[in-house]
Amino acid sequence: MIDRRQFTRLAAVLAAGLVAFPTLAADPVRIGFIDPLSGPFAAVGTSGLRQAQFTADEINKAGGVLGGRKLVVVGFDNKISPKESLIQLKRVIGDGIQFIMQGNSSGVANALIDAVAKHNEREPDKRVLYLNYSAVDPSLTNEKCSYWHFRFDANADMKMNALTDVIAANKKMKKIYIIGQDYSFGKAVAAAAVRDLSLKRPDIEIVGNELHPIGKVKDFSPYIAKIKASGAQAVITGNWGADMLNLSKAASDAGLEIPFYTYYAAGNGITKAIGAGGVGKVRLVHEGPSNPPLTDAWRNLEKRYEAKYNDKENFTQPRISNTVHMLANAINKAKSTDPAKVAAALEGMRYTTIWGDVVTMRASDHQLQMPIRISVHTNKGIEFDMDHSGYGLLTESEVSAHVASTPTTCKMKRP
Repeated sequence: MIDRRQFTRLAAVLAAGLVAFPTLAADPVRIGFIDPLSGPFAAVGTSGLRQAQFTADEINKAGGVLGGRKLVVVGFDNKISPKESLIQLKRVIGDGIQFIMQGNSSGVANALIDAVAKHNEREPDKRVLYLNYSAVDPSLTNEKCSYWHFRFDANADMKMNALTDVIAANKKMKKIYIIGQDYSFGKAVAAAAVRDLSLKRPDIEIVGNELHPIGKVKDFSPYIAKIKASGAQAVITGNWGADMLNLSKAASDAGLEIPFYTYYAAGNGITKAIGAGGVGKVRLVHEGPSNPPLTDAWRNLEKRYEAKYNDKENFTQPRISNTVHMLANAINKAKSTDPAKVAAALEGMRYTTIWGDVVTMRASDHQLQMPIRISVHTNKGIEFDMDHSGYGLLTESEVSAHVASTPTTCKMKRP
């Protein structure tokens, strides 16, 4: 028999022992980052991974989540392949990771959104949550919407609506050429451009509407020659990564000096490739600030990021900051890392970004509602250039979150 004093001493020893052992609170919350880390789009994927890891480190320095747990972002190379992405998703699930991030290629996103939903239905005890920071095919938050998928970037329709407002305001514009990558996103961009221009400026003639293989064209000079021959006064393109870089180089080499209206024509070598020939001509639709920085907090974050990477690159994807911060806030709100509880906490969440915008995660389709900006490629008024080129993006106009919002056809199945 143990008397009361012995029991009290034993309880104290056990309590001390428990404190000495690692606790659940010390376990990191891991995020599987599934994007291209090799191949033609490696520069974009690697840059995104760095920005996600940098954001997680900033959150960890401020105390992490759930009273001290750290966020850890782990990279998984999908080689921009939907098939390889599903292999990496299995690795993520096998490693016990509950959250995934992906942004490059809506083709990959289409594969992941289906696979995550099916997995979560089969294995409710091993659910994962999919955080889409940049794959903007509108269908992902419309007919293909899922409770387990959240998009933190404006979709292609929202962006095209803002771009075509700018184009429509130019009464001299009469002929436009559309060129893009031959997959779901490129097709969505082309369809949105045709639709919006026909509504806003039916007098504008679309003199070319062309898709090219994604990641396989090294020399875009034949495409540039066709654009020149068409008599186009401007180009609309959703090209990104290596395809935007090579398109820019070909346009510069050929002396094509007409305006380009783009989604991703900046950073990762693209700004340098555009150079002097694009000043005042290349415009980009995007979230977040460019120049001038909207807040000192954003200015200081940019400086910290550039210092960490020896000025090799800029923090080019503010949506990644939003994604990781909103995940951290949802985990804290839910007081859990259970994906179902975190998803519920994300629905309807309002978040004030580091550059001062208030964004909202619409509960009906999990599409983030945000202001959208149009910026121009220039070397004037630039505090932060890109690619050490002396050129950067200067904000020309802004569309409020209310005006940028588009309706959804999502009919979400909830657990």
